[in-house]
Amino acid sequence: MNTPIYMPEDFLQYIWENRLFESTELKTHFGEKLEIIDQGKHNTDSGPDFFNARIKLGDTIWAGNIEIHQKASDWQKHQHQHDKAYDNVILHVVETMDVEVSRSNGEIIPALVMKYPQKLADNYRQLLEAKTWIPCQEQFHKVDPVLLQLGFNRLMIERLENKTEEIIARLDQNNNDWNETFYQMLARMFGFKVNALPFELLARSLPIGILGKHRNNLFQLEALLFGNAGLLNNQLLGDDYFLQLREEYSFLYKKYQLKAIESHLWKFLRLRPVNFPTIRIAQLAALIHGSDTLFSKMIETDNLDSLLQIFRVKASAYWDSHYNFNKDTSRTNVKELGEASAQILIINVVIPFLFVYGEKQNKHALKNRALDFLEQLPAEDNSIVDKWTELGVKARNAFETQALLQLKNNYCVAKKCLNCHIGAKLLTSP
Repeated sequence: MNTPIYMPEDFLQYIWENRLFESTELKTHFGEKLEIIDQGKHNTDSGPDFFNARIKLGDTIWAGNIEIHQKASDWQKHQHQHDKAYDNVILHVVETMDVEVSRSNGEIIPALVMKYPQKLADNYRQLLEAKTWIPCQEQFHKVDPVLLQLGFNRLMIERLENKTEEIIARLDQNNNDWNETFYQMLARMFGFKVNALPFELLARSLPIGILGKHRNNLFQLEALLFGNAGLLNNQLLGDDYFLQLREEYSFLYKKYQLKAIESHLWKFLRLRPVNFPTIRIAQLAALIHGSDTLFSKMIETDNLDSLLQIFRVKASAYWDSHYNFNKDTSRTNVKELGEASAQILIINVVIPFLFVYGEKQNKHALKNRALDFLEQLPAEDNSIVDKWTELGVKARNAFETQALLQLKNNYCVAKKCLNCHIGAKLLTSP
């Protein structure tokens, strides 16, 4: 005997929500004539799967909720018969009717064995079982490029909203201090993935309020940052600059009762020298030195070129001939934060903060500015964007590359094809 192949519940919910089931001459398991007037609103929280549905049983119209399962016995498996939240279920929709189910008071709930075109199940199973970079890679050529473009706006807003949640969580941790939260997230992004964690720990160990008191003195800013990064304690001897920084930090360390992070957290291996954490810390010091209040300055700047100019910072002169302390380079070159790095910082920190702050302060102009900046910035250059290009998707700007990152990371990786406008289209294709 063949074992029945059950489709996932989220697939069955998708079929129900989009009315892709066979709807002619419907009958309940009792044999009673059934009409689906309104399939209800999909509930993504606890409780029945669909709220506020309306059905007609015989000559009577019922209003209530819908629950969907692979097998009817899943109702009992999930203990719904003891949960009053399910007492208002008016129809139990299943693939297999193996048992009758009841409400907490013992009343039998009518059930519908849902039928749908087999092609839908075949298409969905093909997506789930795909081993390609994206589940629909073999069928992607069937997708109208216009359909992809139409989804960019929703994906981009969704990506900003995801980042909004992170910013709000950090704001709560920082007692709603926008300046501190912005500084911490900016510092983290200065680590550019490899050193993101130690940069964040450094920012948390050294509040922006302390750095602000020394904003006009670049040397003291460097002493504070390099000292609390634990990078001034790795050796006893060094060149004059190193020893002067350590002496200055020794004084500031006692004054503010600071606690440095562990130096072993910093990663230098397999990094280009211009991306060494020493260079990034020096550039962060220069950025703080050149701004009154970082967060306010970013929020108030309404021109992208002016915003980019803020990030065109150079590490202090010592670093023109160094990549690390006490090690001269064979040639001199200015360590300026590159244009691509500045764009990454704006895309991943400034723009999300503009969006969140605009949302919180009810300033829609700031939210619009965030989206305008993304459309003005060039397309990002990374492995995911490159792969989309190979598939024929050529992003025109950062707005579109951010949307493509959202699509890949939040839908393709998790195979959430039912929630993707492309996957949904391919699901119903012949």
